[in-house]
Amino acid sequence: MGKSYLYKCRLGSYTGRMNIALFSDSYLPTKSGIVTVVIQLRAALEAMGHHVVIVTVETTPESKSDEDPCIFRVPSIPLGLGTDQFVGFPQKRKIIKFLREHHVEIIHCHTEFYIAHAAKRVGKAMHIPTIATTHTMWEDFYDYYLPLARLIPVKVIRRLVKRLYRKFYAFINVSTKARDYFKSDFMLPDIPSAVVPNAVDTDAFLSRPDTPEQFAQMRKNWGIGDKDILLLFVGRIGEEKRVLELLDVALEVTAARKNVKALFVGNGPAIEQMRQAVHKANGDGQVIFTGFVNWTELHTYYGMSDIFMTCSLSEMHSMTILEALLSGLPICTRRDASYLDTVYPGKNGYLGNTDEEVARGILELVDDPDKRREYGKRSLEISRTFSIANHAEKTIAFYKTVLAYYPHPVNEATLRKNVEG
Repeated sequence: MGKSYLYKCRLGSYTGRMNIALFSDSYLPTKSGIVTVVIQLRAALEAMGHHVVIVTVETTPESKSDEDPCIFRVPSIPLGLGTDQFVGFPQKRKIIKFLREHHVEIIHCHTEFYIAHAAKRVGKAMHIPTIATTHTMWEDFYDYYLPLARLIPVKVIRRLVKRLYRKFYAFINVSTKARDYFKSDFMLPDIPSAVVPNAVDTDAFLSRPDTPEQFAQMRKNWGIGDKDILLLFVGRIGEEKRVLELLDVALEVTAARKNVKALFVGNGPAIEQMRQAVHKANGDGQVIFTGFVNWTELHTYYGMSDIFMTCSLSEMHSMTILEALLSGLPICTRRDASYLDTVYPGKNGYLGNTDEEVARGILELVDDPDKRREYGKRSLEISRTFSIANHAEKTIAFYKTVLAYYPHPVNEATLRKNVEG
């Protein structure tokens, strides 16, 4: 690769700032919450003057010839299991060569699988720390992806997750829910960690602000009237998100209030089953499915909606909730530790102990336009806590503290003080 290769990268040369490698099993052109996190973090770190490279998987023939010289892709095969993810086959020597040419000082993993295994081996060989962000609560997901999963005891999954994460130097937890889980006696309580919540890049998400006319036209395109109250869900249409339960809530609300429509934005294996359920319930036209929508277009769907809803209990720290906050929407969801810093009952939404309580919260907001406006304004205020600049600053504080201690164990109290304040 050589110097000429390096100077083609976004920063080009090194001026004493940090050189960081982000490892992920998910990256463009694949779409997911983790991909969004990695893209936003890379952009924010580079805006601060740091040099960032990506190690990820090949997903298409086009990705193999990626023109970005700061991305290294390894051969991969589709994972299957109802996902659009890939399993990488890392090439340790080539990855080390790539990282050394970029003078990488720290490896930050956004996965726990094959790419993460390579990251830990490479970090050990290069004598640099390898840390991880804990994105996924696998106890809540494995039922939906593994054959005969219901026959597998949860303690087996816990042992597997523990094995996958056990050799990381430190953890970034995206919420107190994530930290509490990994601090459990059955997990990895001795690995130092600090909480850095997910964030939304406001400039990227709202890169093309919509006009009222554009909102009206989009609503018209989907058969939604100007006076209709629009409920919104954004995310993967998969059972792990409890979308079937959310559909029951949407059908209950739309049956009770004929001026309400529900919009499910996204795609996934449960979408046909949900369409059939809507047709059977005579809910056609009241409950609408968009299928896949590009992230760059999502702001329009949030902006034209009135209430954001979800019944998911499998989140660590929901990106779609953050996008709903930024869009000034009141939020109705199930009570879960992952929402405790984003949804405040009686201020910007409701946390229902049951799906029925979620439906009652939605109906209360449907019937009270003043409360919808008040809660929406509060959501927008709360969103400022989750700026991408704040996220990047906390992440850099985490990196610096880790590097100050490595190769000795980092002091967790110091790490949390430096990162969380």
